[in-house]
Amino acid sequence: MKLDLNTIRENTLSIDFLAKKLVEGFITGLHKSPYHGFSVEFAEHRNYNVGESTRYIDWKVYAKTDRLFTKTFEEETNLRCHILIDVSNSMWYPKNKISKLYFGVYSAAALIWLLFKQRDAVSITTFSSSIKEQTAVKSSISHIQKLFGLLDNTLKSKPDIDSTNLAEVIHEISNTIHKRSLVVIFSDMINTSDDEKEFTEALMHLKHNKHEIIIFHIKDKKTEVDFDFKEVPHLFVDLESGERVKLRPSEIKDQYKKLSKARTEKLKVLCGELKIDLIEVDTAEDIDSVLNTFLIKRSKMR
Repeated sequence: MKLDLNTIRENTLSIDFLAKKLVEGFITGLHKSPYHGFSVEFAEHRNYNVGESTRYIDWKVYAKTDRLFTKTFEEETNLRCHILIDVSNSMWYPKNKISKLYFGVYSAAALIWLLFKQRDAVSITTFSSSIKEQTAVKSSISHIQKLFGLLDNTLKSKPDIDSTNLAEVIHEISNTIHKRSLVVIFSDMINTSDDEKEFTEALMHLKHNKHEIIIFHIKDKKTEVDFDFKEVPHLFVDLESGERVKLRPSEIKDQYKKLSKARTEKLKVLCGELKIDLIEVDTAEDIDSVLNTFLIKRSKMR
């Protein structure tokens, strides 16, 4: 079953059900491709190694297969993943299509299920000017259901009037993540502070404990990159500061695109210097690029 976000947006099914279907469709596509290059087989057991304790050998499996397998328990996880979701006001844009927040939440939901299938531990943190919600890092099915509930409530909540203070939030999060982990950030990277030094120091703080970091830079490409609006007067509102200006798109289109490109290039350079994966994603596309990037990064961390 292959689902895109436009189909999901019109669907009343639960977020956990749809996340599972998204992952199923993605994995089916990988198995059909000769280029996937990594395993997506999710075993419930691992091979028994000579010299290990026999305490957790699954003797029922041995009786059927004549091979020794050790049971894997919830605490025996391969990876700790912290998923951070920007829920600030600008993430609710665009209101009449797939919003950046909607894209981030469903991408996170699919990642959660993929992590669970691989017996990895996961947590969710939502933030704007500060941390809103932060869960423990676990891999149990009850915990996963709790995370789906949190994501569902996030989409049902009202837009946060707070602006985004990325530097402050990243510092705050860095102080809560002590063990080496994979940190995945979903954000439009719109920040009310233009202090580049402060933002750089915040990312360096997050990298201090050897965390691997992926930033999914979410945009509505048509309007936020191409500045594609009908040539009639528009009232443009800065969703972070509330500033308003009325004009025709052609009056600022060239300047906007130039400044926007320069800002993105700065972010790319900074992330490149810090060895942070920065992935540009468009809300009009499906989330396969998110899942692909995650699996590639995870395979490198083994």
